[in-house]
Amino acid sequence: MTGYTKAVLALGSNLGERNDTLSGAVADLVDPPEVRLLAVSPVVQTKPVGGPPGQPDFLNMVMTVETLLSPEALLEHCHAVENKHLRVRDVRWGPRTLDVDIITYGDVTSDDPDLTLPHPRAAERAFVLYPWSLIEPAATLGGQRVSELAARAADFPDLVPFDGFGDYDGAPTAGAVE
Repeated sequence: MTGYTKAVLALGSNLGERNDTLSGAVADLVDPPEVRLLAVSPVVQTKPVGGPPGQPDFLNMVMTVETLLSPEALLEHCHAVENKHLRVRDVRWGPRTLDVDIITYGDVTSDDPDLTLPHPRAAERAFVLYPWSLIEPAATLGGQRVSELAARAADFPDLVPFDGFGDYDGAPTAGAVE
């Protein structure tokens, strides 16, 4: 492979110090010289989509990078970062300290069950689309603007901007703006 390829990564956390985990994960993801940061979205708080009931709310964000890594090597790197942040994979769509998904990798399309590109459910998830639209207003997925897809997504009404201050059970404890 020659040259850099742009990739869109979605990050989420609903266990532990969620905001600190996301910040650390961004730094870890761009630590190797083969991955360069382009942009980081604001953080949004969302209700869990799918998975077991009763989970804590997620903090979600999107980052864009350019990388020399192949799609498979980038996925391996994302999994290593998840593991560093104590990701446990015991329940599908269950609570987790960190989830990192590759949403797009250049113009690559793949039906590989280990790495389907673009991400098979991204077009219906506002918690991915909305933060992505904030850093790339003209971005498209499947030929449609991500901002328009976000507005139509079932989880869009549940998105809340996260101000970066502490929170308890999804309610800000300090620095809340009324």
